[in-house]
Amino acid sequence: MIVVTGATGNVGRPLVELLAAAGEDVTAVSRRPAGELPAGVAHRQGDLADVDGLKELFEGAEAVYLLVAGLGDDLRPDEIVAAAVAVGVRRIVLQSSQLVGTRTDSVSHAILRAFESAVRESGLDWTVLRPGGFASNAFLWAEQVRSARAVAAPFAEVALPVVDPLDIAEVAAAALRDPAHAGRTYVLTGPVAVSPREQVGALAAALDAPVGFVPLTADEARAQLVRFLPEDAVDGMLSVMGDPSAAEQRVSADVERVLGRSPRPFSAWAERNAPAFA
Repeated sequence: MIVVTGATGNVGRPLVELLAAAGEDVTAVSRRPAGELPAGVAHRQGDLADVDGLKELFEGAEAVYLLVAGLGDDLRPDEIVAAAVAVGVRRIVLQSSQLVGTRTDSVSHAILRAFESAVRESGLDWTVLRPGGFASNAFLWAEQVRSARAVAAPFAEVALPVVDPLDIAEVAAAALRDPAHAGRTYVLTGPVAVSPREQVGALAAALDAPVGFVPLTADEARAQLVRFLPEDAVDGMLSVMGDPSAAEQRVSADVERVLGRSPRPFSAWAERNAPAFA
């Protein structure tokens, strides 16, 4: 059986669907009700921060997809991984972040560095996925596009190879099912770097309607983002968006290496998710 944590998110939900379609016995774990799941998929409601309930969440699993990003510093990586070991889990696939490798002093990613260490030292088969920026971050623009047919964003011309969460899910499914991926760390990106202005253009094409671009300063963007994200996360995000390193702008070959095809471009994500912006 495969347990997928974070099963209602941009990666977790398609991962559950992919595994179920492949005939795997899947249990979806989330902090909130999961809504409709594929036929045959079980659901366990729980929180990785609840140390006493961890064994129950992992019970019966041979493999676990561990998705912890954004869950906060109250998590205890060693205890979470130890609980998986204690109930007989044999393989962990961890969703980490590219920034763990490129920004080793990032405060907001300290928890993921700790999880990577715990997984690697667990004695289990492990695979670490380090995606770059998500194409789905463009959902932050959805209300602007729906109401004003315009996007206000900073760093209009700074391009990054954002990755489609569906590609992350497909790589995760491969790593969970095939022991050949054990001991590997994969950096996951899209096929080409795209700027915010180019992303807005792709959304306009998907909607077959004009969408304007309104440049923001970094300070203006920060003032908006700290309304609903932690300040250290916002500062880290703006640093990458405005002054990415060469490694962060580089296209990785790992999606193609695992899946045997090129990663999906941002335009494909925009076409698939156009209804959210209409």
